[in-house]
Amino acid sequence: MDTVRHGLHSWLLFLLWNKGLSDGSDVTQTDILWGKKDDTATINCSHTKDSTYRQMYWYRQLPGESMKQIVFTTAFSKHEYESGFSVEKFPATKSDALTGSLTVEKLPPEDSGVYFCA
Repeated sequence: MDTVRHGLHSWLLFLLWNKGLSDGSDVTQTDILWGKKDDTATINCSHTKDSTYRQMYWYRQLPGESMKQIVFTTAFSKHEYESGFSVEKFPATKSDALTGSLTVEKLPPEDSGVYFCA
């Protein structure tokens, strides 16, 4: 996605969608998120499965690229970041089995893309 110029600020569009274990109807996340350059953006995710579904995966797809996993999270262990992604840039929270969030720090235009949880 190209950035949209508005005044002196660059605005970033994060298109988000959810994907559950079946048709996605049991997963809810922030739908569309706008942010200015250097802002912080937080995406929240929750599911209605039972508490045995403790894992949450966060993915992103940038324009012209394949989908990449950012991080694997659980409420009960250390988060596992994929190569090229860090806790400093993409801090994630997972305080219980049903909810979690992903933050993108200091947004540059290059972070504009599709982000989702599973």
